[in-house]
This record gives sequence, structure tokens and C-alpha cells, in this order.
Amino acid sequence: MKPTVAPFPATRLRRARQTPGIRGLVRENYLATGDLIWPVFVREGKGEEEPVPSMPGVMRRSVDKIAEAAREAQALGIPAMCIFPYTPLEQRTEDCAEAWNPDNIANRAIRAIKDAVPEMTVMTDVALDPYNINGHDGYVVDGEIVNDRTVEALVKMTLAQAEAGADIIGPSDMMDGRIGSMRQALESEGHQKVMILSYTAKYASAFYGPFRDAVGASGALTGDKNTYQMDPANSNEALRLVERDLTEGADMVMVKPGLPYLDICRRVKDTFGVPTFAYQVSGEYAMIQAAAQNGWIDGEKVMMESLMAFKRAGCDGVLTYFAPAAARLLNG
Repeated sequence: MKPTVAPFPATRLRRARQTPGIRGLVRENYLATGDLIWPVFVREGKGEEEPVPSMPGVMRRSVDKIAEAAREAQALGIPAMCIFPYTPLEQRTEDCAEAWNPDNIANRAIRAIKDAVPEMTVMTDVALDPYNINGHDGYVVDGEIVNDRTVEALVKMTLAQAEAGADIIGPSDMMDGRIGSMRQALESEGHQKVMILSYTAKYASAFYGPFRDAVGASGALTGDKNTYQMDPANSNEALRLVERDLTEGADMVMVKPGLPYLDICRRVKDTFGVPTFAYQVSGEYAMIQAAAQNGWIDGEKVMMESLMAFKRAGCDGVLTYFAPAAARLLNG
């Protein structure tokens, strides 16, 4: 039922904006450190923190430094981290076998975080692009990204990550049928507690460029990802994908990118009422950072405003490279 609003001057909406205390009383949405998932990049080496040029303030860290980052996250109240590997070129192959190597850098990082901060929630990325010489999320056969053979590989990758101690599996590949196959494998192998946060509505976006630099996939990529990631023009398709992934066993769903797709976040939340997340991707982060460094915007205020937008759109949480900086502000 639509509420009735008395005409001016009986209704003066500015009355609810006049002081910080009153604004706080009527505020509709709140952002907390518990809403943040911090994506981190892991690389080989020891004692390494290598800046990502296109993502100011973001580092590729060696496994020992990832453990240090986990302690930092815990101190800031950030409940979860998501691991993305920067795989050496010599480990990128046609068969992508490094993806399910129990001792690849991603799986070592999982164990390092759990050793350093056992209560930290660890999320992983499931896609072949960091391990694929072709830079794609799936196997490339005669120029085509093949679906079913890729899903078989993703299942092996999922089980290796679960064995390493991952709490949340994050399939970002956008292959058909992968959620059902992953859930079945996790159940049959005794990993019933492992959750799946599906990159359900992942668009073929131009906002991913800095991320591909960070994981070393930019130079390797041949062609584009339009045959498996979503068309940015589509909205209804996202709801079909969410429904499918939920019926296959996804516990939570994600929209990616974030700010350009807030309408999708809202539609997903309103339609299904399930835990809904968004990924504030590398291009979004880089634009804010670049503008702030040039003095064109107030970086801290824009950062916090952008994060609040996700909450207003119905998201339960957000993956963001701003997580430590935002947590420091939220903690005062």
C-alpha cells in the first residue's frame, strides 16, 4: 500500500534531515565491516608485495604476506577474503592442470590464511583463466570455449580448494551446469559444509581490465568472452540464471560488475530474497582511485557512497578492493 503524504507545509521532509542525530534515526541502510569481502591477489615468492600498476593501492602478495593480510583483515573486522592467483607463465597450459594442483599458490594461500586466522572465512575463485595459456575461463577447442569438458575441470578445481580448507567456492566461469556438478561433487566427497557463492550474473564487461592485469591474463587472452559471459543489454536473463543456480545448489548469488548493474542487484533481491552479493570490480575501483589521485573527487567520500549504493540496491555484502580502507573509516 502506497503511504499517504500530507501536502506542504504539513509535510516538510527536510525536518528529518536537520541534524546528524535525526538523520541517523531515519536512515534506511547501513554499511558495516561485516558486509565486506576483501579480494586479494597471491603470487609466488616470499616477502613479496608487488603493486598492480592499474589498481593503485592493490598488491600481489606472496603467501606469507597473504597471511599477514588476513591478520590485518581480522583486526579491522573484515570477515572474509577472496583469493585470486597470479600464476607464473610456465604454469599456464592448454590442459590447465595447475588449477587443481593441491599445492598451487591459491591452495597454499587458503591454508596459510586458515593457519594464521582460523576463523577467517576464505572464498576462492573457480575458473580456468589464471591457469589457461589462452586466458579464457574454459577450455578452448578450435576457437570455441567448450562447456562440458570445462565443467569437469572446474569440479576438480572445486574439490582441491575444498580440501585445502575453503569455506566458500566462487564459480566465476559462467559455464552451464557447473553449480549442480560442483554441489554433487562436494556432497559426495564429504564437503557438505562448503558453500557456493555463484557468480550468477557475470556480464561481458569492459570494467575487468585492471583485474586481468593483476592475474596476468590480459596478454594471454585471445578473442573475447562474449559467448559465455552475459550481454550487458540483458536483464531478464539474469533472473533465469539466478533461478537455475539456486535450483542446482547455490547458497548465495552474485552480480558482477557492481555499480553499473545495481538494477540487476535489486531485481534479484526482490524476486528471490536470497543472499545477494555484488563485486565492485577492478575498473570501478581504478576509476575512483584515479579521479581521487587527480584531485577531481573526494576519494574517501566517493568510496563510502559507492559502497552504500550496494546496500541500498539490496545487496547483503560486497566484494571490494576498498575493504581495508572502508573498514578503517567504519571503525573510526
